[in-house]
Amino acid sequence: MREDTIPLMFFARADRYGSRCALRYKRDGRYRDITWSEFEDKVKDLAFGLIALGLKPGEKVAILSENRPEWAFSDLAVLSSGCVDVPIYPTDVPNQMAHIISDSDSAMAIVSTAEQLEKVLSVKKDIPSLRKIIMMDPPERLPGADMISLKEVMKTGAAKASEVRVEFESRLRSAGKDDLASIIYTSGTTGPAKGVCLTHGNFLSNCRVSVDVLPFDEKDVCLSFLPLSHVFERMASYYFTLLIGGTIAYAGSMESVASDLKEIRPTYMCAPPRFYEKLYAGIMEKASVKKPGERKALEKAFATAKKYSDAIFNKLDISPGLWLEYNIARICVFSKIKEAVGGKIKFFISGGAPLSRELAEFFFSVGIFIFEGYGLTETSPVVTVNTFKALRFGSVGKPLKDVEVRMSSDGEILVKGPTVMKRYYNNEKATAEAIDGEGWFHTGDVGHFDDDGFLYITDRKKDIIITAGGKNIAPLNIENLIKSDSYIQEIVIHGDRRPYLTAIVVPDFNALKGLAIRLGIPYLKPEELAAHPRVEEFIKGRIEEKQKALPGYERIKRFRLLDRPLKIEEGEMTPSLKVKRKVVAEKYKEVFDELYRS
Repeated sequence: MREDTIPLMFFARADRYGSRCALRYKRDGRYRDITWSEFEDKVKDLAFGLIALGLKPGEKVAILSENRPEWAFSDLAVLSSGCVDVPIYPTDVPNQMAHIISDSDSAMAIVSTAEQLEKVLSVKKDIPSLRKIIMMDPPERLPGADMISLKEVMKTGAAKASEVRVEFESRLRSAGKDDLASIIYTSGTTGPAKGVCLTHGNFLSNCRVSVDVLPFDEKDVCLSFLPLSHVFERMASYYFTLLIGGTIAYAGSMESVASDLKEIRPTYMCAPPRFYEKLYAGIMEKASVKKPGERKALEKAFATAKKYSDAIFNKLDISPGLWLEYNIARICVFSKIKEAVGGKIKFFISGGAPLSRELAEFFFSVGIFIFEGYGLTETSPVVTVNTFKALRFGSVGKPLKDVEVRMSSDGEILVKGPTVMKRYYNNEKATAEAIDGEGWFHTGDVGHFDDDGFLYITDRKKDIIITAGGKNIAPLNIENLIKSDSYIQEIVIHGDRRPYLTAIVVPDFNALKGLAIRLGIPYLKPEELAAHPRVEEFIKGRIEEKQKALPGYERIKRFRLLDRPLKIEEGEMTPSLKVKRKVVAEKYKEVFDELYRS
């Protein structure tokens, strides 16, 4: 049987695994299972229903939803119908949604909740292509004749199966690996979002080469919590898990991930660096409030772990004493950390933004593997990844099989291979700028290979800061170094054409609570701590300690603590938690100007 499209691969797995659990989701406080056979039936009923509603081959369908089984039903039903889906972040504001639905010429939109429906309705007049809205969780009364519930579409599909099955089978079989599967709009840190056209072959080639380098099988369980509208989660947690025949469990919410980890006990999970930063900060915070004797014992355990892991990486002999100390720490201390993430994790996969080397080394030393990779929406997405056989901290690993990577004369990373997008939708100019005549995709990232073929990302090409003194500075490296501190959640460095570097800093407010207790600082709200002189002096010391090995021109001379985190809804961060530097620079212009005036 052919498996060169996503639906054909899915139906082959459903046929093979039948009564086994494919999806798990939380309802009324407990997890429930959906078997592969049930999954297949839902997808077919919905596909039949979409065809019966008049969805034509090649038309686009927007999906606006949080992670849940219906997201997968919708995606596979649309693709099975010979159509293209357009995912939208649930956090997007109405004008962003209008741009995506309109620019993609989406004929239908599948929407999750009344809150999301309200956003779409507020801009519907600006979307002439949209003729039908399908609701996952419909209100008691749908506010328009062009709206219908997902359940009703499935019911119609089941009733009309005999009428549309031949058309369905024809569409399913006529699609090929080079046909468009999805248009994913980049969350871009600058400018309007561009629609990245990815084919069935783009996704599947990325999934299949990943199987070759990471140990997965049908017994694996993935906890899905990053937005499925992001290409990283869609490929690595969703399509990849379908390919291996594993189980996908959806987190109840972003806030419940910690408890879901313990309940689901996944074997792998994808997460951005911020997840590991918070996990590390939680470990350090708990350690800081323990009694002096207990705290000293923990510090010794962590020091032992570092010695042990350093010896492994440097291929040094491990003394019997070090071996014994490490294994005592592993049983008494590190096992509790592993239990906090479910106890069965083989490894985590980190992507979407750079991971601090210090964090990766710490978690490795306590027995938790985090494999950092690199990729973009345009490369569907994985280009390189660290593995058990090829692991180097600070790097993003080696290129996957069939993926070519090279550097341009100015250090920009170029990529070629079967995972590179077809084009940008409705944007020939941007396509021509991104993909050259030889088929190389220009990533906009700057990096280099070491002698062993591991790739290191230096910065975004457009983010390079050139100071008034003519020094070229990559802010990302410095920010990642400083963010590895457990008291610092986010930092944005400023200094282009300025005499020195300044920054705005978002502290970790939970960590500051513990600090306030130890220093005897009174406060009513955690945000008040950001304005306290002793807190500012404390953070200053932490920053100076982190950057003491940097040359003078790369050190932050002045900073301002913010009293709140940077927010997606304020346009300060992308949904994949990348800082929008241009937005932040404009929004906090007066703050930065003051830091230079003072």
